[in-house]
Amino acid sequence: MSWFESLILGLVQGLTEFLPISSSAHIRLVAVAAGWEDPGAAFTAVSQIGTEIAILIYFRKDILRIVTAWCRSLVSSEARRELDARIGWLVIVGTIPIVVLGVTFKDTIEGPFRDLRLIAFSFIVLGVALGIADRIVARAESGGGKHRAGGPRKGLEQLNVRDGIFFGLWQALALIPGMSRSGVTMTGGLFLGYDRASAARYSFLLAIPAVLGSGVYEISSIGGEEASHVSWGPTILATVVGGLVGYAVIAWFMRFIETRSFMPFVYYRVAVGVLILVLVGLGVLDPLAGAEVGEG
Repeated sequence: MSWFESLILGLVQGLTEFLPISSSAHIRLVAVAAGWEDPGAAFTAVSQIGTEIAILIYFRKDILRIVTAWCRSLVSSEARRELDARIGWLVIVGTIPIVVLGVTFKDTIEGPFRDLRLIAFSFIVLGVALGIADRIVARAESGGGKHRAGGPRKGLEQLNVRDGIFFGLWQALALIPGMSRSGVTMTGGLFLGYDRASAARYSFLLAIPAVLGSGVYEISSIGGEEASHVSWGPTILATVVGGLVGYAVIAWFMRFIETRSFMPFVYYRVAVGVLILVLVGLGVLDPLAGAEVGEG
């Protein structure tokens, strides 16, 4: 991987990580479009450390409060009833599904799952699901405020164990390239009755341990046998660039969803998914282009 490739892929990582459009899929697609070798799952996982550091900085006050409350809850039953302590525990519980499934299906995720046809279907399926969920929110808001069937739409202060587990199960779908970690978790949050801002905020908090853990887990693969074409210098550059760009994107996105819907991202996902399928069907794109699929 050249320094130029890493710069471009770092920009792509930062621009797409926090939007519901899948950073891993875009890194794969940009590499295919440019005729570059697939950077692989290890590069993607490690470069995401930069964007997760951006989350740590952006939500530093929330995270410090949650961690402090969680630590107190280890020794105080009263502290366990605090919202921040509950969020801390539910982030841990919600991380379990993606960790278990990620380790169990690691070879599949890094091999067959990088097929462009699967990425295309993931774009379309989640796009439609996100669109349905967003329309439910829009109808509720147009009907007189933040209301849904059965009561008002929920904020994080109403997060409970059941919802925390479901958030975690939705996040596990992000193991399929093209699904988007933020996209699936936010979609799940909307279906669970949460407002857009709360679903997005919890999505980002829930991603921290999973993404950082995945990045650390894959560090040893950089420059190794499975990722010999990816060296440390370009990977570090992509990580830094992704983090800087990602911080600006998350600040913009949190403001955007306060007044706007997710529909622009829905249209984009469906359009890109259909375009990929058409190009593959016409033989313009090889669905396995650049990827080492089926070896081991």
